[in-house]
Amino acid sequence: MEVKIRKARISDLSVLEDFLQQLIAVERPMDESLEQEKFIKYYEVSEFIKSEHAELYVAISNKEIVGSGYGLIRKNKSHFSHEFHGYVGFMFVKKEFRGKGIGKLILNSIFDWFRTRDIKETRLQVYHENPSAIRAYEKVGFKKNLIEMLHYLD
Repeated sequence: MEVKIRKARISDLSVLEDFLQQLIAVERPMDESLEQEKFIKYYEVSEFIKSEHAELYVAISNKEIVGSGYGLIRKNKSHFSHEFHGYVGFMFVKKEFRGKGIGKLILNSIFDWFRTRDIKETRLQVYHENPSAIRAYEKVGFKKNLIEMLHYLD
């Protein structure tokens, strides 16, 4: 199976919007804070295609988009050693293509883009209840860092 990675195009939006809804469907059971019934969007996917501070990549197999992920350059707080860091998000691979290294290919493209922008540090967020994603990120060099905790008040 040959997989190519390329920058996303506006013409990819309908597929990418569907990926976003599939991602939200997976994450809803992991986060009680998310609206459970309403249609939601985490972000406007088109903004990652248009922005000079972001790069959205897609994985293509047999002319079909099978995965996605974006890199976004974010400003660090003043007490960090680097002024900016890279943030990775919207990592999604269609179910039937998972476990084939496609996520790693997308991440490597994002990392390459970060290097061209002189970014030295990359961060992401992943749900604790998503061990397969955590393992995939650890395989490419991410390590657990900060734990965000949540407590609901009565």
